[in-house]
Amino acid sequence: MGVFSFAAIALPLFLAIFSGAVIACSPSEREALLALSSSLKEPYLGLFDSWQGTDCCSNWYGISCDPTTHRVTDVSLRGESEDPILQKPGHSASGYMTGSINPSICQLDKLTTLIIADWKGITGEIPPCVAALPNLRVLDLIGNSLSGKIPEQIGNLKKLTVLNLADNKLTGEIPSSIVQLSSLKHLDLSNNLLAGEIPANFGNLKMLSRALLSRNQLLGTIPTSIGNMYRLADLDLSMNKLSGQIPAQLGKMKVLATLNLDNNMFSGAIPPAVLGNSGVGILNFSRNSLEGNVPDVFGPKSYYMVLDLSFNNLKGPVPKSLSSAKYVGHLDLSHNHLCGEIPVGTPFDHLESSSFDGNDCLCGNPLKTC
Repeated sequence: MGVFSFAAIALPLFLAIFSGAVIACSPSEREALLALSSSLKEPYLGLFDSWQGTDCCSNWYGISCDPTTHRVTDVSLRGESEDPILQKPGHSASGYMTGSINPSICQLDKLTTLIIADWKGITGEIPPCVAALPNLRVLDLIGNSLSGKIPEQIGNLKKLTVLNLADNKLTGEIPSSIVQLSSLKHLDLSNNLLAGEIPANFGNLKMLSRALLSRNQLLGTIPTSIGNMYRLADLDLSMNKLSGQIPAQLGKMKVLATLNLDNNMFSGAIPPAVLGNSGVGILNFSRNSLEGNVPDVFGPKSYYMVLDLSFNNLKGPVPKSLSSAKYVGHLDLSHNHLCGEIPVGTPFDHLESSSFDGNDCLCGNPLKTC
């Protein structure tokens, strides 16, 4: 009886100890996370106060693990969110963190999500070894003060669907390997200090739906290969130093809805197919050096929430076919060399004179009569 009692007690105890050892995250991953937290300083919210004990899979803020293997899969630390921890009395809903991203993060080789975003004060480089994380699907480092180059081997991340490095101080060129990210759907590199040209084979990113490259120092032309990106809905190349002509291929993109090319150095004529692309609802070509007439290609399927061609060298009349457009919300043709009578009817009957100011010889409502 005594032997049975001992077994009855010892077996559950053994199982509890054994299961506890399995459930806890590996010591190496725990040490990697602690090295990460030691490189970051978050003075107000105490986010890392929960990073205690041996099990980083249990109640460590921002850390998630695979329920079966207990390997770390997600590191999600976002400085602007609806999380209650960011709503502490006396503090704004926007966090602040300094320090740098420790290369120890690369020891988490089962990582699928790495988000260290919107902390404003995090500096240093993106550890190049991040490009060797084979399972990474989301890399989101937006809204910090990261510097240096985008890792050259970023193209090795074959499973990556989101790459968001916007609002930092990154320099250098867009790595040529980026075109190898065959699963990428969302790319945001805006508001950095990136230079050089857009890779010629950028159109290889066939799964991409958003390409946001604005507010950099990019040079050269728009690669014509972009016309092959049949899933691309948003293309923003504004506020760069891009030049050359606008590719007519953009007019054949079936799902393209937003096209922002403003504040560059584009020249030549506007391709008729681009203005006639009935899927585009927001188009901004302002502040370039575009020439020739505004193509008269609008029709019942044209639906423009924004159509801005201001501050160019366009000439000729205001297209009469604009009157047949299904909808034109904001129209700006100001500061060109347009001439002639402004058409009557919609959308012209709800526009203000600012839409037409600064042209050579336009007349008619809402300007002075001819």
